[in-house]
Order: sequence, then C-alpha cells, then structure tokens
Amino acid sequence: MTCSPAGRTAATRNLRAVGWLVADMALNIWALSIVKAVGADYPALQLVFLRAAVGLAVIAPWVWAERRAFVVMPRPGLQILRVALSTAALAASFHAIARVPFALFTAINFTRPILLMLMAAAILGERIGPRRWRAAAAGLAGALVAIGPQAAAPGWGLAALVVMVLAGTGAVIVTRALKGTPAVVMMAVYTGGLGLAAAPFALAGWAPVATVHWPVLLAVGVFAQAAQLCFLRAHWLGDAGVLGPASYLSLPLSAAVGWLLFAEVPGPATAAGAGLIVAAGVWLARAEAAAGRAG
Repeated sequence: MTCSPAGRTAATRNLRAVGWLVADMALNIWALSIVKAVGADYPALQLVFLRAAVGLAVIAPWVWAERRAFVVMPRPGLQILRVALSTAALAASFHAIARVPFALFTAINFTRPILLMLMAAAILGERIGPRRWRAAAAGLAGALVAIGPQAAAPGWGLAALVVMVLAGTGAVIVTRALKGTPAVVMMAVYTGGLGLAAAPFALAGWAPVATVHWPVLLAVGVFAQAAQLCFLRAHWLGDAGVLGPASYLSLPLSAAVGWLLFAEVPGPATAAGAGLIVAAGVWLARAEAAAGRAG
C-alpha cells in the first residue's frame, strides 16, 4: 500500500519534532546536572535570574538582526501568561533537582505528558487517538515502576515537583497556542520575562557566588537557551500526542547521568521502568510510521 503525501508529510514532521525534543532533553539534562551539583547553595530565583541574564546575552545579536519582528507583539496576554507559568516552573525545578534524586525528579515529571494531552484536547482541540493514549499510559506506568518502592519524604522538594508539573504543563499549552509567532520573539519575551520576574527576588536574597561556580552557572544559561529553541521547534512541528510519549525517553537519559555524575545507582525498578518507557516510545514511533504509510 502506498503512502499518501499527507501521511508522509505528517510522519516526517513528527519525526523531526522528536529529534528537536531529544536535543531539548539532552541540553536540559546537562543544565539540571549543574544546578543539582551546586544549586543547593543558592536561592532558586537567583539561579533563574542568572539563567535569564546569560540567555539574553546569547540571543542579543539574533534579536537585533530580527528587530523588525518586534514591531507588533502578537497576543501579549498569552505571552505574559507563558512567562509567569515558565518562571514558576523553572524556579520550582531548580529548587527540586538540588534536593531529590535525578531519576525520581524525572519520573514525577512524567505526569506532564498525560496532562499535556488532556489539556491539548480540551483547550486546543487536538485529536488524541487510542494508539497515542495507550503509548502515554504505558510510558506513565513505566515511570511509576521506576519510582518503585522509593517513598519521597514529605518536604519542599516534593512540593516543588508538583508546582513544576502543573506550571510547566500550562506553559507548554500556552506555547502551542502561540504557534506561528516568530521564534526570536518567543525566545526574547520568554528570556527577558524570566529575568524581570526573578530579578526582585534574586536581588533581595542574593547569595554570593563562589568564584569556581561562575563558569558552570553561566553555562546553565547557554545550555538552557539552546534547549529553549529546540523546545519551540519540537512543539511547533509535532503533535502533542507524539511528543508526550516521546518525552519519556528522558528518564533513562537522566538516570544514566545521575549514575555517572552523582553516584545515584538506579535500582531494578528504575531499570524495569526505563525499559517499559523505551518500549512505549519505540512502539509509538513504529505505529506512527505504519499509519503514515497507510495514510
């Protein structure tokens, strides 16, 4: 059976989106690794402010070259909402990652794809077929298996994870609603907004930065800014029902980094859960490719 042009186009678009998403995951994992290593010594909003300041410096030449794109600011209300949700999510994630194991941080984060698909269907009217729901459910089951018998002690780290999940999912939905806005506008508003929102809190509670920490903290801004571009490309190209399950691949990636850099040895439950997550992602990719060929 031949593949229709529309089917080939959708399959190619989603494959490219997953590629951008994997790049986003890798860059964010490295940025979070730095925060995990030194972040407990500094307030979360100070780290957000530094991340934003470096990010603005990185994209400044691009912003200047594309300054005509800022003549009209599309949907300013949604832009402000995106910045507010993103600031809350980023500050919560920086606080949490310095206090909980990497694999647990990522596993709890995997409630986001389910919320993303529900919100995308309810708010954006995206169609989520049974195949994608099954893949998302399998991936979520893998995340729960990965947590295994670990019981997160009550504390601000776990509370921050809840804020991160809720605010981060809302920010993704707003980002998808802003599809079509020039990438330079999205990144400049996001980065500048983070800086403005975090600045009063960061300056009020500023902790002196050790000399040896400056290079790695500045690197967080570089990695995170590059990840933001990859994130935007992924969510503008791909469907939420594809990107949601594909995002589960960050669990085995983060578990590996936790093991290599922080001696957080994944137990059997983590390994089993990671295997289920990868299987769900592979199954979805194969199903999407088959649907594209049949379309």
